[in-house]
Amino acid sequence: MAESRSTQNTTTRQDGGDRRSARTGSIPRPARRRFPGLPSQISYARRFVARQMAESPELTTATLLTSELATNAIRHSASGCDTGKFEVCVRLAPGWARVEVRDLGSTTEAPLPQHRDPYDTAEHGRGLDLVEALASKWGTEPRLDGRGRQVWFELEWDGDGRP
Repeated sequence: MAESRSTQNTTTRQDGGDRRSARTGSIPRPARRRFPGLPSQISYARRFVARQMAESPELTTATLLTSELATNAIRHSASGCDTGKFEVCVRLAPGWARVEVRDLGSTTEAPLPQHRDPYDTAEHGRGLDLVEALASKWGTEPRLDGRGRQVWFELEWDGDGRP
């Protein structure tokens, strides 16, 4: 991955997908929001990500992929139960964004793309295929607090140094 051309706030890649500012040495502070585990909240999750990434050329891709991960959180985890919830976290740096959707789901079943036939007319089962196709990177891991999992994607772009 190419580093930012800006000499004032150069970024370097760190393990785990984080970018640190070479000038300050700090990880960009993420924006987080928790949502009730209801289908009606998916549009609010998209809007939240859109506000964070308003200056990004990858805005449309980020909101689409957020919608897919939020939908999966509600449909395939305990986040979709009566008192369920999910959280969206957005980290930004010049030319890069990471979006995490944290759910209350099972940590024993990792989400996987279905790799469906393009002529398959089924309504469901393509969300992670889209994430795999459009994201620079993506993955899933148990949440650090042990209460479910997080599914994340990263987007990278060339630009003028704005996130």
